Amino acid sequence: MKQEIDFIKFNPTQNMTVLVKTNHPAETYPHIAAQIMSYDNVYAEQVGFIGGSVKPEAAAHLEMAGGEFCGNACMALAAYIASENELKSTDFTEIILEVSGTDRLIRCQVKQRQNEYFCQVTMPIPEQIEQRTVKYEGIDMDMVIVRYREFIHIVIEVEAFDEMMRKRAQALARLLGLTLGDKLIGILLYNSQSEELAPLIFVPQLDSLIWERGCGSGTASVGAYLAWSRQKEIVQHIKQPGGAIKVMAEWNGAELERITIEGSVGIVAQGKAFIDA
Repeated sequence: MKQEIDFIKFNPTQNMTVLVKTNHPAETYPHIAAQIMSYDNVYAEQVGFIGGSVKPEAAAHLEMAGGEFCGNACMALAAYIASENELKSTDFTEIILEVSGTDRLIRCQVKQRQNEYFCQVTMPIPEQIEQRTVKYEGIDMDMVIVRYREFIHIVIEVEAFDEMMRKRAQALARLLGLTLGDKLIGILLYNSQSEELAPLIFVPQLDSLIWERGCGSGTASVGAYLAWSRQKEIVQHIKQPGGAIKVMAEWNGAELERITIEGSVGIVAQGKAFIDA
C-alpha cells in the first residue's frame, strides 16, 4: 500500500532539500525521508517536516528527519513562507522559525530575486571551538572541533580534495557517529588558499552520509573557525561544488557574537510523492 506525501523541493546552493507539508508521526520521519531521498523517488540530500510552532513569534516549526539542525533547510522554509505570502520583489521580510537541533529561534530575512529567493539566516553560535591533533589511520591529523548543542563539525584544512582524504573523512564521520551520540556529524574539508569547502554530512539516525554540494551550517562553522583562529570579524564567500555561500562571523574581542549566512533558494517542484507505508 502506498502512502501520499505532500512535498516541496528546493534548491539552496544545489543542496537539494525536500520539505514535507503533510502531518506524520515523528517516529515515521526516518522511514519517509529515506524513501523520498532515494534515487528512484523525489531524490534529495535531506528532508525536513513543516509543523506548527509552539512559540507565538515563530511562523512555523521545522523538524529535520534526523532531528538535526540545517541552515539550508531554514532558508528553504523561509523562502516557501515568503512565496505563500506573495512577497513582492522589492520587499524584504523577516521570518522567524523554530528549528530542530537548536533551542534558539532562527531569524531569516528573505527577498525575492526574479525566480528565486535571497535569504540571510542568523545561525546558532558554537558552544565550543578547540584545536586538536589526532592520530588517525597512522597519521597525525590537525583538526578543529566546532561543537554545538546537538551536532558537531570537524574542520580539517587540506591542500587538495583528493580521494584518500575523502575516504578518511567518510570513515571518521562513521566512527564519530558511533561514538559521540550527536544527531549530526559534519567533516568539513577546507582549503584556505582557494576558500573552497567540501562538506561531508553524516546523520546517524538515517544512516545518511552525503558529500553535499552546498552546506549552510558547514559554511557557518568555517566562518566561526576563521573568526576564532584569527580573533577578528570574518566576511567571506565560501566556495562549494554547488556555488558560494557568504558567511559573516562577528568577533567582539573575546568570543563570537553573531554568525549569519547568505545564499539563494529556488523552489523547483511541488506535488505528491508516493512511498511504501
